[in-house]
Amino acid sequence: MENEKIIYGNKHPESDPAETVLESKHVSGNVFIKLLRVVAIFLGFIIFILASTGFILYYVPKLNEYLPRQKTEFVRNRELRSSADYKKRVNLLTNDIQRLTLKSNAYTSGQSYIVVNTTENRFFLYTNKKLIREGFCSTGSLMMLKTDKGKAWVFKTPRGKRWVRGKIANPSWKRPDWSFIEEGLPVPPKDDPSRWESGVLGDYALGIGDGYLIHGTIYKRFLGMPVTHGCVRLNDEDLKVIFNTLNIGSKVYIF
Repeated sequence: MENEKIIYGNKHPESDPAETVLESKHVSGNVFIKLLRVVAIFLGFIIFILASTGFILYYVPKLNEYLPRQKTEFVRNRELRSSADYKKRVNLLTNDIQRLTLKSNAYTSGQSYIVVNTTENRFFLYTNKKLIREGFCSTGSLMMLKTDKGKAWVFKTPRGKRWVRGKIANPSWKRPDWSFIEEGLPVPPKDDPSRWESGVLGDYALGIGDGYLIHGTIYKRFLGMPVTHGCVRLNDEDLKVIFNTLNIGSKVYIF
């Protein structure tokens, strides 16, 4: 029949292309709306977490300041104060305070002294118990150097109480054995001229015993780092002030 419509599978030969486009747009719109919902839920969750964290870190401590607190009341007990045990303990504490005060005064006398912190690689220079200068320094690297014969050196800055034992302007460095071994060079005799080097210790050096020095350096970019073989290195400006401030016998505290 002429008016009979033939159906091929599920497709209608006379389906409208415009309707197909509209259906496709409708499906895409639904997917986009669902995606927006997911993004909105995720952003809301993030905002909730941040707000909760801010509340806990900022507002909770503030609220604690306004909450009533139990105040500690000191009650004067005449019987306690008049007891022999109480007086004995007070006397012991008083003696300890006096002893520690004397010890503190001995460490921090009116003379000039320097404190070296090997952990943070900083120094503190005092005069009349007042800090007059502080800055970065370099201390021992704590590295170990071993030879094939079993000899070893640990490059650390000695800690404890020391004194300035000598002061030298324009010092020269007498290279020890480890300096040659470290560079893979043969070790020369003790009095060989090759052991002496000038210009590597800066303009000044202060000896603190056992071969250790407070001196300058040509490696200023390493100040503040543990890179030395045991000595304390300073920049030129700090070294000059320290050299002019400390005297023979001035105390050096290293910790």
